[in-house]
Order: sequence, then C-alpha cells, then structure tokens
Amino acid sequence: MDQTNLTATAYFIIAGFSDLPVFQVPIFILVLLIYLITIGGNSTILLLVCTDHHLHTPMYFFLANLSIVDISCSTITLHKALETFITGDKTVSLFGCLIQIFIYLSLLCDELLILTAMSYDRYVAICNPLQYHTVMSHKVCIILASVCWTWGVIETIPIFIELLGFTCYTSFKLNHFFCDIVPLKKLSCSDSNVLELYMLVVGMLVATFSPFLMTFISYVFIISTILRIRSSYERRKAFYTCSSHLTVVILLYSSLIFQYVIPHSFVNLDFNKLSSLFNTALIPILNPLIYSLKNKDVKTAFRRRLRIATKYC
Repeated sequence: MDQTNLTATAYFIIAGFSDLPVFQVPIFILVLLIYLITIGGNSTILLLVCTDHHLHTPMYFFLANLSIVDISCSTITLHKALETFITGDKTVSLFGCLIQIFIYLSLLCDELLILTAMSYDRYVAICNPLQYHTVMSHKVCIILASVCWTWGVIETIPIFIELLGFTCYTSFKLNHFFCDIVPLKKLSCSDSNVLELYMLVVGMLVATFSPFLMTFISYVFIISTILRIRSSYERRKAFYTCSSHLTVVILLYSSLIFQYVIPHSFVNLDFNKLSSLFNTALIPILNPLIYSLKNKDVKTAFRRRLRIATKYC
C-alpha cells in the first residue's frame, strides 16, 4: 500500500494497534472493556450530578462537563478501532480523517479549559470563601462553561483550515489507531511550515500553555492560602478538596507533553501511539475513579442513589 509522491488521496488506512493476527482478539476485548468502563464511569458521574441536588454546586457542574468531554473523546478516538475489529474495514475517508482530528483537538482544548475553570473555582472557594456563592453563581458557571466549549472549537479552526489545504501524501497508511495530527503531518508532502507555526502558536502557547499558566497561578494562591491556615485539620481538609483536580491536571498535562510537546524527531510514532492511548483511553477512565474514590460527596451521592433504586426495585 505504501507509495511515494502521491499527488492526492481520498482515504487512509488506519494501522491500528497491531498487525499481528494473534493479538487482534485480546486487543479488541481490552479496547472494548476500556471504552465500556469509560462510558459507564463518566455516565455515572454525569447522572449523579444531574439528579442529586447535593451535587448542584459549581465544582460538580464543571465535573459533569468534564465527563461529557471524556465520553466524547473516547468515542471519537476508539470507535474506529472497535469498528475495524468487527468489520475488518480499516479505511477512513480523507475528509472524515480531518473531521476526526478537528473534533479530537477541540475536545482536548475544551478539557484543558474546563480544568482551568475548575482551578478557578477552587481558588475562589479557598481564597475568597465569603464571596464564593456570589462570584461562582449559576449564571457565571454557565458563562464559563460556554466560553470553554466555544473557545476550544475556535482554537482548532486555524489548524483544521490549514489541514484542508494539504493535497499531497506519501502513503495511504496512517500509523495510528485513529486520525491524529502528528502521524498525518508525517505523511504529508505538502508544505507544513504554516501548520507547524499554528501548532506552536495556537496549539502549544494559546491552547496548552495559557490554561496551564492560569491553573498554575491559581494553585500558587491556593497553596499560599492553605499554608497560612493555622488548624492542621482545616489545612488537610483544604488540600483534600483540591487533590482530585490536581491529580487529573498532572496526569493530563504529562500525557500531552509526551504526545505533542516533545520534538517528534526524538519520539517515534509507536511511542506517540502509546501516549495517545493513555490520553484518550486511560485518563477518561481515571477521571471518574479519582473523583469518586477521593471525594466523599460523590460516594455519598452514589450510595444515596443506590438505596433509592433498590427501594423502588
């Protein structure tokens, strides 16, 4: 299938996780299990936040938005892998590939922005608790969430438009389990200087570094405030309310560094595939686990819903 100097292509062949037949069934079972756990865990969080009035707070409002992002991200990236195992069809149209990249990158931007909004929520709760309900009103939360979702899409548009201009590819085979910008750019024989500039300015500086900087500044103030608390119990309680969010932030940014920030000349596509799997499959699983295992309110709400369901059954 590999050819050189292709002037145009109408489709790509997704390489998937492995070409070895002996691994196909175990990989399919693993990917399906990961996807079902992701959907189940995040849907549970979403259902609890929507139905339990004790969780109708800004922190859980943004957590519900994060669960929607995780469900969408896993679906847009893993559905082709599952479809390939079932149908054997590894092809994806060029436009379909570009749409998948656009949606995936938009969701990544959304997730970073939502995590930033969550860090701001924690900052207000700890550094300005008396004004918390005024500052983080329901209207403000809706505006923040709307900005996160809208800005995530806007950030990705320049990259998507530049990808639409690519007309030359050196191979049909895309060495990944879904359409991602790194392996696609490696296949392109079109001039990618403008795209690389967009990826640097929009992708790394605006979409990644800016949310990271705002999150970092929020936690500088949060930690500074917590360290001034005299009671050791209150300090532990304050740290505990931030620990789940901070864990998710560290995991996500760490995976993005390996996936996009490290120069591609130092990282082969197989390693990039592994980091993508961690970011698109494992982190969406870990998010509900982290927030449920480390959060008493979520565990209490789950038991409360379980008792109600058992009572009606």
